[in-house]
Amino acid sequence: MSTQRYPFAYDPAEPFVSRLGEWVADVFYDILPESGFEVRDEQIFMAYQLERAYGDKKTIMAEAGVGTGKTLVYLLYAVCYARYTGKPAVIACADESLIEQLVKPGGDIAKLAAHLDLEVDARLGKSPDQYVCLNKLSAMRFADEDAPVIEEVHESLPDFVNTPGTLQAFHPYGDRKQYPHLNDRQWNKINWDPFQDCFVCPKRQRCGLTLSRDHYRRSKDIIICSHDYYMEHVWTYEARKREGQLPLLPDHSSVVFDEGHLLEEAALNALSYKLKHRIFEELVTRLLEGEIRESLAERVDEAIESSERLFALLDTYTVAIPGSERKEVRVEPPLLREIERLTSVLDAIGEELVFESGLFSLDGYQMRVVEEHLDMIQSALALFRKEDGYICWAEESEDETTLSIMPRTVKEILNERVFNTGIPIVFSSATLSVDSSFRYVADSLGIDDFVSFSVASPYDYADKMQMKITDEAVPGHPENENRLRDAVALLQESGGRALILFRTMEELRAFKQDIVHMPEAQGLRFMYEGDREISDLIAAFQQDEESVLCSVNLWEGLDVPGPSLSNVMIWSLPYPPQDPVFNAKRTASAAPYEEIDLPYMLLRVKQGLGRLIRTSTDSGSAVILDESLYTKKEAKDRIAALLPEGVEWTTLTH
Repeated sequence: MSTQRYPFAYDPAEPFVSRLGEWVADVFYDILPESGFEVRDEQIFMAYQLERAYGDKKTIMAEAGVGTGKTLVYLLYAVCYARYTGKPAVIACADESLIEQLVKPGGDIAKLAAHLDLEVDARLGKSPDQYVCLNKLSAMRFADEDAPVIEEVHESLPDFVNTPGTLQAFHPYGDRKQYPHLNDRQWNKINWDPFQDCFVCPKRQRCGLTLSRDHYRRSKDIIICSHDYYMEHVWTYEARKREGQLPLLPDHSSVVFDEGHLLEEAALNALSYKLKHRIFEELVTRLLEGEIRESLAERVDEAIESSERLFALLDTYTVAIPGSERKEVRVEPPLLREIERLTSVLDAIGEELVFESGLFSLDGYQMRVVEEHLDMIQSALALFRKEDGYICWAEESEDETTLSIMPRTVKEILNERVFNTGIPIVFSSATLSVDSSFRYVADSLGIDDFVSFSVASPYDYADKMQMKITDEAVPGHPENENRLRDAVALLQESGGRALILFRTMEELRAFKQDIVHMPEAQGLRFMYEGDREISDLIAAFQQDEESVLCSVNLWEGLDVPGPSLSNVMIWSLPYPPQDPVFNAKRTASAAPYEEIDLPYMLLRVKQGLGRLIRTSTDSGSAVILDESLYTKKEAKDRIAALLPEGVEWTTLTH
């Protein structure tokens, strides 16, 4: 028997998962208590449930409240099962801001090493937009007012990036976290974006993104990524293999979707097609570089002209949506006719390429790349032929229009490519159920066969948490003015130490602009999402005890125990946006408020409130500043019902 590979003795003649379950029981009953850990019944119950899921290779909905130690439990199973199968586990977090949390000093992975003598090979698989693009960086070095900070990034690149010759010594670089001082606007000028064509980039083998992928693919135990990145892996898996590329993630033994109730949004994002005229023109003109037949050259010119007309029509048939960067596309007959025309021309180009491939007049690899892109565009445009089968919208950036198209549902694709792959899949969150049912999450993802359990938090919230709501609106006073005054009064009372959660970036920017005009807030120190790299911002907030962190994306996963986070403020009820994606869901629902808006908002509120009490010694207050509670009685009653046992709210007075 070997004890090298596993942290316990294992005889290959016995069932592995059963033996793993016995060791996990020893960990929670004996080993951790001897190290001073307070092990809870809820944690042990979850461990037994995961043994069942891993043994049967099932999908499990593991709803466990704050303080149950759920992360430690799924890490034990994921790591050991990875070593048994010889394939790493994937842990997918809600977004990029949270994937650092697992590997931070003092986190759960560090605890495994310290108390179980279990060194875990955990590597981060960050999304491409978290890395510097060398081409964009070169182009922006002397471009505008941000040139000095961009030049600093260029000067910090490793020597091998710009040194000719064979690569001999290199290391991963170019991660967003290495440039924490850049704000989001500056970062977006130099980072990878979806329209970068990495296939033919001459700097590809020296690119930080490429080197980082090589690094995390060699992980023996765990790869930690975001939901978006995992879904991108699923969606591009077959296409990358056809192009002779490795999939984004290696074969893996199990998947944990932390904050799994957010997976549908990530899946929809990954399955969306994004089209730009400039990028399309650059792509198809590659076909003109060889000695091609005149008929193909004519088809290429027709395609470029058709694409120009299509995007010109988009300017006519798009409508701005308040509070959203997405614009509604009115799909009128002229737009549909141009889509059909472009589709027909692309079909003709496809037929021409069949002849060209036999003549060998084009570079084979280049032609495969172009064909793959054209197939993707054809698939996107084909969705317009399916009545009510698609969702589309337009976005404006740098005077360019991007057309995004996605299928209306992702159930079929997810069911085939994720939930029927025969590996254990764990959904872990404190908020997976609505009204004690897991069907809202399961149905949205097309999960038919799953097991589930729910355990409450062991914390005494009645003694630790105060809950407040704002009073009814004051006639004649602007809504924002009331919220600002309430927020500042509460921040003065708590001495900062607060997280303010906003529904949209537009709300956060308005708050940032207005708060400087309030004399009462002058002594408070505010930090804003977007001003710095997010994990650096979180660390600074935790270290500066009396600061205030303002965020749009930290409703889930943020773990800041102690006095630095003693006050959670919900600026407005986090209903889903009035954008094309959610409007399509509403249109398909018989009761959109009850089936779409309300469940989404309740899960979000519950997650936001969960940022407050992170340990048994934490205490503090939470407040909802949205006066619309008084015009939406059902929402008010449902929020009251989801509060922890023993917690009742009091009303602020303006």
